Amino acid sequence: MNAAPRLIRPATRHVRNRAFDSTLWDDFPMRPDDIVISTYPKCGTTWTQRIVGMLVFGSADPFPVQDSSPWPDFRMPPPGAMLGLAESQTHRRFLKSHLPFDALPHYEGVKYIHVARDGRDAAMSFFNHKSHYTPESILRWIEICNADPKFGDGDSYDFSPQDPAAHFAGWVDGPEDDQGDPGAGYFVMENSFWAARHDPNMLLVHYNDMKADLAGEMRRIADFLDIELSDDLWPQVVEAAGFEAMKGAAKALMPHADDIWKGGGNTFINKGTNRRWEGVCRPEDLARYDAKVTAEFSPSLAAWCEHGRLVAGDPRALPD
Repeated sequence: MNAAPRLIRPATRHVRNRAFDSTLWDDFPMRPDDIVISTYPKCGTTWTQRIVGMLVFGSADPFPVQDSSPWPDFRMPPPGAMLGLAESQTHRRFLKSHLPFDALPHYEGVKYIHVARDGRDAAMSFFNHKSHYTPESILRWIEICNADPKFGDGDSYDFSPQDPAAHFAGWVDGPEDDQGDPGAGYFVMENSFWAARHDPNMLLVHYNDMKADLAGEMRRIADFLDIELSDDLWPQVVEAAGFEAMKGAAKALMPHADDIWKGGGNTFINKGTNRRWEGVCRPEDLARYDAKVTAEFSPSLAAWCEHGRLVAGDPRALPD
C-alpha cells in the first residue's frame, strides 16, 4: 500500500446534522488514489457511484453500491462500520459524502467529484426519499437523534413527511434542507464546491448533462480519473448506466434497500426526471426559492445549478 497522501488542509467547517457528521472524516485513513464523490442528497450520487464503479472495476456487471463505496460521514451504520469496510477494500476506492467541500479534508492527489442539480428537483426527489422510509429506518433515526444532545428530538421530529408541497416549503426555509445543521444545506454545498472548481483534482458534473449526454459525461469522468476502457466495453457501461438498466438492476445494485425504504431499490431509483415540482409546489414557495437563489448564488453559479455545463458553460470558464 502506498503512503498516505499529504493533507493540504483539514476541514474548515464542521457539520453534524441528523444524518451526517463531518468529524467521522477526521481520522479516516486516505489512500493516494482515492476518489471522493460528494453531492447534495438526490443529485445523482448513486448514479455517479455506479458509473465510477464500472470504470474502476472495468466491467458493466452490477455490483452492490453500498458495499462497494463507503460513506464515512453517514450516521446510520454502527460506529466503525464504514472505516472497517473501507480498510477491507483492495480496489481503488470511491467514497461517498453529502458534505460541502470545506467540511471535507483536502488531500493532495485525491480526486473529488461533485454532482449538482437544480435545487427544486433535488428537493422533490428528497421528499420521495424520506416519505418512503420503513418503520425500522425511522426507529434508527429516532435512536440517533435521542442519543445526540444537539437534537434529542427523535420522538417529535417528522422523519418521513408525506405532503410534498409542505416539504418543499420547509426545504426552502431550511429545516427540510439542512436536516439540523445549516452547514449541510443545498446553498452552502453548491457555493463550497463552486469556490473549488479550479482545483485540478476537482470535477463538477451536472445531473442535466448526464441525462442529455450520458456517454459524454462518462468519458469526462473517465478522463478525470485517468481510467481507460476498451472501445468494445464503452457501449456496455454506458447502457448499464442508463436509468432503465439501473432500475432493472436495482436489487443487485442496492441489496440492502428493502431495510430502509418501502419498495427497496425500486423506490430509491425512482423516476430520474426533473421538474416534478411543477403543479405541486405553491407559487409563493417557488418565488421564495428564486429569491434565495438570487441572494445566495452568483449569476454564474445560479445558471450552472439550474442548467448544467451544456447550457451554462464549463464551470471553470465561468466568472464567480
